[in-house]
Amino acid sequence: MQKTIPGCFFQQMYSSLTGISMERDHMKDLRRYLVLKYIQYLVLSSSNAVSTFLGLLGSLYAIIILQSAKVSSKSTAVLISSLAKADILVCITVVSTMVLWTFDVSISSPALTSALLQNLLTANAHVSCLLLSCVAFEAYLITFFPTESRHLRTVKNARLTSRIIWMLVSAECTLFQTDDLLKATSTSAPTCSPWVLLFHLSSTAAALLRSLSYFLGIILRIINVYIYYKIFFSMSNRSTLKTK
Repeated sequence: MQKTIPGCFFQQMYSSLTGISMERDHMKDLRRYLVLKYIQYLVLSSSNAVSTFLGLLGSLYAIIILQSAKVSSKSTAVLISSLAKADILVCITVVSTMVLWTFDVSISSPALTSALLQNLLTANAHVSCLLLSCVAFEAYLITFFPTESRHLRTVKNARLTSRIIWMLVSAECTLFQTDDLLKATSTSAPTCSPWVLLFHLSSTAAALLRSLSYFLGIILRIINVYIYYKIFFSMSNRSTLKTK
């Protein structure tokens, strides 16, 4: 009996979250996709070529699944859709890198271009971590406060949350890129007071934001583990009570 609990746990949770028909096991596909994304962004310390490639394939397949008429338009489906679309940033980075490497394209500022591609990957990771945490939080609400949280778990709120996350991460990416641009042009820029002040402000803000993002990532990992720990044992206890 205990061996069937994990499967029942994920099946019940994501079935209620995504509202996917069991006729074609799309629910299992999306469940695997979310597990893959959790491993890629919240378990692994950094992405590698294998996890990135599998993540891109999974995101493409998830987008196709979410276009199906069998998938009802629920709030978690909106969050998963935004999560899958975040990998567009990875596609841009991979394609740009392949073009530069294959055709040996000469660019005027290779360091600045490399920084831009890295900032896009950072933006993808941050958007994905935040969206995955939103999915986990919604699973927590459904498990422990299904009725009380119904007015919060709406498609409108999910879309608003996704937009806010994208806006915040876009602002972060812009700040990082501005800091990299100022660093690249600082040697040729005049040493006038306004320019020096702008450089120091940008550099300080970017450093603080990087530190904040690092600690926020650790906190999100802890919160996600706690949430799924609580959900797992809650459903485990329910299954035990039903068998008595």
